[in-house]
Amino acid sequence: MTAHSQLSSPQILSILAPYGITELNSYTLLSGGSENSNYLINSLDSKYVLTICEQKSLQKSRQLAALLNYLAAQQFHTSTLVKNLAGQDISLYNGKAVILKNFIEGSILNAIDAPLLFSLGAQLATLHSLKAPDYLPKNVSYNYSNFSQVRAYAANSNFYAWLVNTSQYIQSYISQDLPKSIIHSDIFTDNIIVSQDKQSAIIMDFEEACFYYRVFDIGMMIVGTCCDNGQLSLTKARSLIRGYQQNVILNDLERSALQAFTVYGATATAFWRHQNYQHINPEPSMFEHYLAMKNIAEQVLAIAKDQFVTEIFSP
Repeated sequence: MTAHSQLSSPQILSILAPYGITELNSYTLLSGGSENSNYLINSLDSKYVLTICEQKSLQKSRQLAALLNYLAAQQFHTSTLVKNLAGQDISLYNGKAVILKNFIEGSILNAIDAPLLFSLGAQLATLHSLKAPDYLPKNVSYNYSNFSQVRAYAANSNFYAWLVNTSQYIQSYISQDLPKSIIHSDIFTDNIIVSQDKQSAIIMDFEEACFYYRVFDIGMMIVGTCCDNGQLSLTKARSLIRGYQQNVILNDLERSALQAFTVYGATATAFWRHQNYQHINPEPSMFEHYLAMKNIAEQVLAIAKDQFVTEIFSP
């Protein structure tokens, strides 16, 4: 697991000094985040989220800041940066990039209802309609071509054999004719802030944004927001797609490929969890965390293609 920066009050104030913040009411280390340390900061007159980029390079941190500024300029509502007194988006702490963002009031919910998913689907389509900045990566960091990395540490495992078979299915639906756009690529419920009245929600945390197939983003969002207690809800997925198509109509190739890309999203997440928790940052309590995503991928695979398309795209 990531070694989070354990900061004292004087250290926090030292980091915040370049922003003109000299007094604190409180600060709290936030849970979550595999590459960052995030602190909720209560100053005398405002709230912020302070991010220490533990593993992200300075260049990647600057690209993230540039993307957040770009989204703000395009009036896409998500986290907004706080510049330091020198007008810079990034500061440094012990050689690590520091980003300060305005805090957005709301909650993270484990389950999001269908009406709110309709709204979130429309938001996702708006994101996909924006011109992608040139500096975005041109692939997701956990794409199918990386699945073979499991062979280096678990070549004889059932999971590796499953990855090989599932990857072949996914690749059969990969086509350069599928539209690409700026995508978030990691929209799970813990990357969504829901308002206190539960009438609106905001997509957050663009750490993994890239230029890739937009249907991948939809499939990943279905996996990340439309599953209850480990079971895919086609009703919720249908609401998400209806909201999406208020702004963007998926073409026939995307409609045909959506099931495979939903499998892709679950498989890619299972791969990431397996590799990180069993190999890169071994964490025995998380060794089987990948199984939940593997199970969802298998659930989606088990649905007849005609049934999936009918259920998801029915009026």
